[in-house]
Amino acid sequence: MNFLLRFIIFCFDPLGLGRRFFVRPAVNLTLNAYDRFRSKADEKVDTVRELVLRLGLIAFAVVLIIWLAVFIYAAFYYVYMPPISHTRPVHMQFKTCLETSTPCTFPHAHVSLTKKQQLLMVGQAYKVIVNIDMPESPQNLELGMFMVCAEMRDYDSMLRGHSCRSAMMRYRSPLIRMISTWALSPLYVLGWKEEFQKVPVEIFSRYLEERQHPITDVYVEIQSQKIQFYTVTLHIEADFTGLRYIMFNWPVVSAIVAISTNLFFILVVFLLSWYHWSDATWLHSLQIRYARFTNQLQSKASSVILSSTSSLRDEEESSFLDEKLDIADVGDNADDLMLDKSIDKALGTSDDVQTLRQRKVKDKA
Repeated sequence: MNFLLRFIIFCFDPLGLGRRFFVRPAVNLTLNAYDRFRSKADEKVDTVRELVLRLGLIAFAVVLIIWLAVFIYAAFYYVYMPPISHTRPVHMQFKTCLETSTPCTFPHAHVSLTKKQQLLMVGQAYKVIVNIDMPESPQNLELGMFMVCAEMRDYDSMLRGHSCRSAMMRYRSPLIRMISTWALSPLYVLGWKEEFQKVPVEIFSRYLEERQHPITDVYVEIQSQKIQFYTVTLHIEADFTGLRYIMFNWPVVSAIVAISTNLFFILVVFLLSWYHWSDATWLHSLQIRYARFTNQLQSKASSVILSSTSSLRDEEESSFLDEKLDIADVGDNADDLMLDKSIDKALGTSDDVQTLRQRKVKDKA
């Protein structure tokens, strides 16, 4: 078969010109094109893999940064924000009189807030409220005002706060009560609503917890023997101000702002770390620039100091020469004065001699 194929090729191209100038160049061209295509395909595969790897790393870094920012805000919220309220049931106790069905003592109760060392946050103001559910019975309507007292004690049973507040039911005229009763009678019949009032009594408006003496027990007393009530609850509510007020009343806005701030600082730290560990040439160039700047400042400062010292020296030399010249002038002036005095004395003596001669001549005459 191979011999027959060679014979057919020899019959068509006995000199081998077609194979030399057409077949071999075409085969080499196709092989080169195939090799180039294969190399490009391999390069593209490598670039796609690298691109996918980079995208995966970027996505992982972004997700990690976002979760880190959210975690930081959640941890700060958990540590900084106290619970908004604490509610405890108040089980009132009293002694019943044997003659009448009314209590012989004031209703009172002991409320245990916690068995731990601390329940309230130190430095946070709290409102202490006693809620009394009172039925609209004739006895309660005729009761009028009454006093509610509370004592705050620590784990050593030491008194840390005492307060009493007055309270009474909301007044409604008989006509209003009749109209509301007729209007809400279906709800009353079905048991979906009851005829009672919830009377909140704010015992402490701004109670501050002490670190050394945390509150663990509260003693509540209603100073009325004729009062009737369904349930009594103790409600301790945090009175937020400042940043806590904003975080509690606008949680979405505060969360967006805080998480955005955390993202900004985390991204700054991440980018600086990435630039530092990836390529430190920029840092080296910055150090070189800083060194050049400091050297220039030092050279300028030294030149200024040298110029100032040289000027001071020149001024000192000039002042010294001026003093010498002044001393010389003073000496010359002194010599001139001495000469003038000697001349004056000489002249004075010659005048005296002449006057004596004149007197002698007059006496002889």
